[in-house]
Amino acid sequence: MERIKSHTNLKIHAVEASSHLLLPYADGGIRAGFPSPAQDYMDIAIDLNKELIQHPAATFYGRVVGDSMRDEGIQEGDILIIDKSLEVQEGDLVVCCVDGEFTLKRIHIERKVIWLVPSNTDFPPIKITPDNDFLVWGVVTYTIKKNRKRRK
Repeated sequence: MERIKSHTNLKIHAVEASSHLLLPYADGGIRAGFPSPAQDYMDIAIDLNKELIQHPAATFYGRVVGDSMRDEGIQEGDILIIDKSLEVQEGDLVVCCVDGEFTLKRIHIERKVIWLVPSNTDFPPIKITPDNDFLVWGVVTYTIKKNRKRRK
């Protein structure tokens, strides 16, 4: 069996969705065009657990290790919300276990072949064959990333 070339790995963590953390919410939206007058107050709050996690018992967090999905904007250190209860659909971003290793890829399903497609040309697509021990572990529903760049 051929070993997979150092694709993106994940560190998996259970979700504790029973806690509540209400955060102020700008319900008027955040404009990405021309600025709007600042809101003096925000009286609405959202709970990120309720907003981002649909199936708490089947949802996990994963931290990205590696850069095979970088051209899609997913980078090392990003946190993924992974739902194991969702049925996989063509083009989903999925966490798979291939020959005992977790990997993060876009899934391409053909009639008799499954491909795991990276978003970095340094990595080849993975063709899943009957020789592979293969499992779609879950579907990525959200990516949480740090936007503030570290200063040197």
